[in-house]
Amino acid sequence: MHDPLPAHPALTDPQSQGDDVFSRMESSVRSYCRSFPAVFARAEGSVMIDREGRRYLDFFAGAGALNYGHNEPLIRERLLAYIGGCGITHSLDMMTEAKADFLDALDRRVFAPRGHRYRVMFTGPTGTNAVEAALKLARKETGRSAVIAFTNAFHGMTLGALALTGNSGQRRGAGLPLSDVIRMPYDGYFGADVDTLAQIAALLDDPSSGVDPPAAFVLETVQAEGGINVASAAWLRGIAALARRHGALLIVDDIQVGCGRTGAFFSFEEAGLEPDLVCLSKSISGAGLPLALLLIRPEIDRWQPGEHNGTFRGNNLAFVAATAALERYWSDDALVDAVVTKAAQVRDRLGQLAARVGACARGRGLIQGLAFDDAPETARRVVSEAFRRGLVVETAGSRSQVVKLLPPLTIADGELDEGLTILEEAVEAACEASHG
Repeated sequence: MHDPLPAHPALTDPQSQGDDVFSRMESSVRSYCRSFPAVFARAEGSVMIDREGRRYLDFFAGAGALNYGHNEPLIRERLLAYIGGCGITHSLDMMTEAKADFLDALDRRVFAPRGHRYRVMFTGPTGTNAVEAALKLARKETGRSAVIAFTNAFHGMTLGALALTGNSGQRRGAGLPLSDVIRMPYDGYFGADVDTLAQIAALLDDPSSGVDPPAAFVLETVQAEGGINVASAAWLRGIAALARRHGALLIVDDIQVGCGRTGAFFSFEEAGLEPDLVCLSKSISGAGLPLALLLIRPEIDRWQPGEHNGTFRGNNLAFVAATAALERYWSDDALVDAVVTKAAQVRDRLGQLAARVGACARGRGLIQGLAFDDAPETARRVVSEAFRRGLVVETAGSRSQVVKLLPPLTIADGELDEGLTILEEAVEAACEASHG
């Protein structure tokens, strides 16, 4: 919507400005603003504009909450009409027209074409709320307390979800012991030659291993925050079979890589899985509005009324936005086909770039990145260099060693090419600084 601007000069970190409202008023826990030191004013599609009029291509997309970009026209139109008509905005878990429309669209556009029969639980506004509800239900269903989570996992920052998370720094933030989790190696954790599925199976099958059958296996098909680690379809099917064999539930956390991020609506479709519980949030609302769902296989929907609740389950604005997104993007395969095409373009460009600079390209769909395992500081330099040039990207991984790309799924071809070109320039500049 604006012509590209020249490379940006170095910007001042807002936290260094003593009279700045953010540094005066906000907690020091804030983080993204330190990587992206600008005050953003508006956004449309894949472009963000700061209050000085600078233009940035957004390859972060709200950490995956904006799969359809900023202010998608149909979603925006529906929201404005709903607010203008004094539609219900808050309703706890009461029945509203907006909720009925969303559930109907979810069933027709997503569940029915895939043969799913999930019940839908509105858990509260964030992804970690969905994870907490999934853990609670799995333990209620099986009568077991321990769950299996994986190395490099990330599932949220509340205590139950945090216990599942692999990163030691994040877990230390709890300030108390986090228990009832058995940590197992993710696919590829020990390298391509080590079969972690066989290791896990051996431990569970041996009554003297000290590993008891869990209530559930909790996994991401692509570990986004953990460094864009991609599990193979065969490994995922093997975990699902292990869960069935040992009477455990399979919980898939599709919060960041669902809603089309890998191409299909659910990231587990490629593996042919039918999880017992599915956690959704981020882009399910279609507009970055808070909304989280737990999809429950009907046979295990054993909640008593009010047994799990919360004030902000009835976000009707999110229902309206989500319904518009489902109608606009999931009535045919156009978005899926576009993601497949764009993913191939990104994969090709990243592969060439990785070969030039000694990095490793990885990912699926439109969650891809470059891993600088031998020089993790390079990834952080790339983020800074990219931002100076007008591109918003972030890092991932245990040492922030992976530059993670999450462009909107709807990004225009020209903007995708422009962003990849900026990324190449930023990587080359960062590698030169690292070697200098």
